[in-house]
Amino acid sequence: MATRRSFIKIVSLLFGGSFSGFSSPLSQQGSIIMTVKGPINPRVMGTTLIHEHILVDFSGAAGYDPTRWNDDDVIKKVLPYLIEVREAGCETLIDCTPNYLGRDVLLIQKLSELSGINILTNTAYYGGSDNKYLPPHAFEETPVQLAARWIKEWEEGIEGTSIKPGFLKISVNPGQLTTISQKLVKAAAITHLKTGLVIASHTGPAVAAWEEVGILKKEGVSPDAFIWVHAQNEADWNQYTKLARSGAWVSLDGLNDDNVPTYTEMLVYLKKEKCLHRVLLSHDAGWYEPDKPDGGNFRRYTVLFKKLLPALGAAGFSRTETQQLVQQNPREAFTIRVRKWPN
Repeated sequence: MATRRSFIKIVSLLFGGSFSGFSSPLSQQGSIIMTVKGPINPRVMGTTLIHEHILVDFSGAAGYDPTRWNDDDVIKKVLPYLIEVREAGCETLIDCTPNYLGRDVLLIQKLSELSGINILTNTAYYGGSDNKYLPPHAFEETPVQLAARWIKEWEEGIEGTSIKPGFLKISVNPGQLTTISQKLVKAAAITHLKTGLVIASHTGPAVAAWEEVGILKKEGVSPDAFIWVHAQNEADWNQYTKLARSGAWVSLDGLNDDNVPTYTEMLVYLKKEKCLHRVLLSHDAGWYEPDKPDGGNFRRYTVLFKKLLPALGAAGFSRTETQQLVQQNPREAFTIRVRKWPN
């Protein structure tokens, strides 16, 4: 078995530059993507689904209990869908289920090993849905104290494991931000500046996204570190181009069998506006629900591969343009690095 020193030497040779441990400054580590099985070179991230779910528990933080599901049952249900999407061309899948909503990093790690797909997990808290998924301390602690919890998961591993988060996942209320939502954004900013993890925020309407970008700038974080999750819920497509030109990532992540024509139209518009380089795509699909028989109805992860990409080809998208959407942009967004404002 390789020693820790020899492991570090191997990783350093693979990634270039020194790599003295995950808690060291990122500027000393070189560029990495952090998966549940450890760091990978961004060049091998490949075709990526940036917003999916494997398991979601909607019981809420007050009654949250990770023993409510059995790993073997979940694996039996979910693994065939992961193998299916891997065979369709997916190489990396980003699991956006946050803490207190069903994040189970050891389960995800098992599924990554069994499926052969790189999977990323996250740190931070989900403040949407009337704060149902926030633990009591989230209301009592300062942004600095919350950030310390999330930074610890990056530096030491999640819940006593060696598994580290690959990004931050927060959620805010729709519309003008409440005090607690503002606190989560500030905590995410502090965490980003310490860890370099990109901030994916369940947002929806543009009014909240603009307020989040404003807070991040005040905290010294570039819009380049912000993913506007569920941007497709904003009816004014002009907001996509405005946020994209500010440097933020515009995530159209509700793809399903019924809205492929709409997604194609949105992407044609964004291509015309020369904003494809800031766009991310996914389904927000899955997932196993512990409260439902056999985990409930599982939505496949394959619409992008079987329907959207062919539709984009028919609409005149080149291979280079589609690869930018599903390979280059995810790699750029999730590569770990501190992104300061002003640059």
